[in-house]
Amino acid sequence: MPAASPFPARHELMSRRRLTQRQRARIQAIQEQRREQAARRAQQSIETAGERPARNGRVIVRHGASLAVEDDQGGIYRCLTRQNIGHPVCGDRVVWQPVDAHSGVVTALLPRQSLLSRPDFNGHEKPLAANISQLVVVLAPSPEPSGYLLDQYLVSAETIQVRPLIAINKIDLLDRGEQAGFLRRFAGYPKIGYPLVAVSAREGQGMQGLIDHLKGQTSILVGQSGVGKSSLINTLLPRLGLQTGRLSEATGLGRHTTSAATCYHLPQGGDLIDSPGVRSFRLSHLSFQQLERGFREFRPYLGGCRFSDCTHTHEPACAIREAVEQGGILAERLEHFQHLAQGLAGHG
Repeated sequence: MPAASPFPARHELMSRRRLTQRQRARIQAIQEQRREQAARRAQQSIETAGERPARNGRVIVRHGASLAVEDDQGGIYRCLTRQNIGHPVCGDRVVWQPVDAHSGVVTALLPRQSLLSRPDFNGHEKPLAANISQLVVVLAPSPEPSGYLLDQYLVSAETIQVRPLIAINKIDLLDRGEQAGFLRRFAGYPKIGYPLVAVSAREGQGMQGLIDHLKGQTSILVGQSGVGKSSLINTLLPRLGLQTGRLSEATGLGRHTTSAATCYHLPQGGDLIDSPGVRSFRLSHLSFQQLERGFREFRPYLGGCRFSDCTHTHEPACAIREAVEQGGILAERLEHFQHLAQGLAGHG
């Protein structure tokens, strides 16, 4: 029996459930109605705000049309947003005006340093979190880690220009000898420049090393279901219940604060964004050139191929494949690149 491919079959990728035109039209009509209602409420809030001075703040929760905005003093306010300023998401820096002691209206969206997004069911980019500075890819011995998926996350980090970090959780499931063998599978990544930490959220093993990487950063955890992201968040945020309760009380969002992207403050410094959207994370649309540069160890060799449109699969005098032969690039990384490239328009 042939070995199972580590890559998703093309027919599996194409068999994702598609909504009928009638369903899409209904969803769009409901969304438009909600946008109009939110716009009316926002306009009423603006009129109520009058000439009150504007403030800067950061969106720490978004649920539907409601935002929880934190001001520079740590106060939290429930805000609506003007319809014409864009789509603020968790982590966005905004300008807002108070309406009363507990609420306000967002009037401007400040420039973003980074934006993590994923394609929605229509293929459009859906923003998940803004102004993150670090993408933490969580792996574990179980479920079996996918190097292909890991490389997709790393390409995403390179594309939006944030720091990548690989965190291997549940290391306590392995004995000392098994740990060494498991970690050797990923030994090539630190050599490329991707830091790696091995931790156990359950046992507390290695957590200080992870905390040191999180200090001073705004991080988001991504990874397969079952790798223990929730356990890591609960370990990193021992007062999570207090933070969630404070957000719920300030915004009136109740249980929705746990089902929406939320930015939490780490006790040792730094922030952590917990986003349900990363559970179904997929690589955003990229050009072939963006994908090339998303593999950072390819960069010294780009432009060195004989043909300017080299696909790095079969062409003679390919600088990338020669680098693999000479040990400068991992063969598995090139294989993952080639598979990702097959899905790009005009290639494969």
